[in-house]
Amino acid sequence: MNTGSLILISAPSGAGKTSLVKSVLDADTEIVVCVSHTTRAMRNGERNGENYYFVEDAEFDRMIAAGAFLEHADVFGKRYGSSRHEVDRCRADGKDVILEIDWQGADQVRGMLADAVSIFILPPSIAELEKRLRGRGQDSADAIQRRLAEAKTDMTQAARYDYLVVNDDFDRAQSELLSIIQSTRLRRERQLQRAEVTKLLQ
Repeated sequence: MNTGSLILISAPSGAGKTSLVKSVLDADTEIVVCVSHTTRAMRNGERNGENYYFVEDAEFDRMIAAGAFLEHADVFGKRYGSSRHEVDRCRADGKDVILEIDWQGADQVRGMLADAVSIFILPPSIAELEKRLRGRGQDSADAIQRRLAEAKTDMTQAARYDYLVVNDDFDRAQSELLSIIQSTRLRRERQLQRAEVTKLLQ
């Protein structure tokens, strides 16, 4: 079986990462998202096991102690983690796996899995980012300012990623994301897993 790629996607809050990833999943059935665990409260419209696995702090601590996470991080006082078992299972099925994680989590994964491909999604400007955050209607004015400050910090890490995608035009950004992910399927390591390619090179 052709082992799938691991794609790390990070972005500041409000850059459009969630919408872009959803559109990529709709466009290519060979791509899946590994659902993360979190200790934050469920928001309106979210479903347990679909958006996140929502767990209590004690359960999160138990999973850390058991080595169950490929990465975990503290974001705005809440914790997020990606299940090592789920990532390995999906990749073994030949699926390309997306992890939607912050730069701290991406650092942890890159330290363990050298073949992970990292993509950072940028907003077209800080002004547009603020407009998007206010338009969501989910946060107070203080929370928006905190998110903007955090976004500026996050974007200082963007240059460490393999690819940068600016989400100024949604359709173009989606096309660029798909192109990056699809290109990983042509990597030498993955092509050599195909029997017909191996025969040609013998």
